[in-house]
Amino acid sequence: MPASTGSACLPTAVGPADLLQPAPPTPETLAYSLTLPAAPQTPAIVRATLRTVLRAHDLRDMSDAVVQVASDLTACACRFSTSSNVYVRLRYRDDALRVVLYDAHPRHTHPRLAAACDARRRSSLRLPAGVVRACGGDWGFGDAREPGGGTRTWAVLPREGARAYLGPGHGQV
Repeated sequence: MPASTGSACLPTAVGPADLLQPAPPTPETLAYSLTLPAAPQTPAIVRATLRTVLRAHDLRDMSDAVVQVASDLTACACRFSTSSNVYVRLRYRDDALRVVLYDAHPRHTHPRLAAACDARRRSSLRLPAGVVRACGGDWGFGDAREPGGGTRTWAVLPREGARAYLGPGHGQV
């Protein structure tokens, strides 16, 4: 029997092909949260971020509707926020993209002030509300349930409705 060289116990070189490669992003893995300044340039940041995220998660076909809605929800949150930041959450599940914005503007306790503020916010959200309805989605705003309070504004855009929003040949950013 030949003498053993012991090479079976020596470590071997590991190349890049041997490393575990993460799976590419899919629609189901889309889940992002951003804290951004409550500033005039923030809707543009959200638009650019969303286009990149949608492309990476193979959801380009939703871009037109989703980018419009998220940008307008962000602009509204920035306009109403009483703090220097807004919080944006994006998540895809059940074949729909959820966009949630949190701003620090508290709900008014006086009924007339609350009604006037709600009317002003609703007026600011007319365009995204129309886009969401055209896509067969849902939207709204109300008290933020998180510590610190404020207002939560949200929209749910079904993929099929968002894909059909501008018709064939659109939504391919």
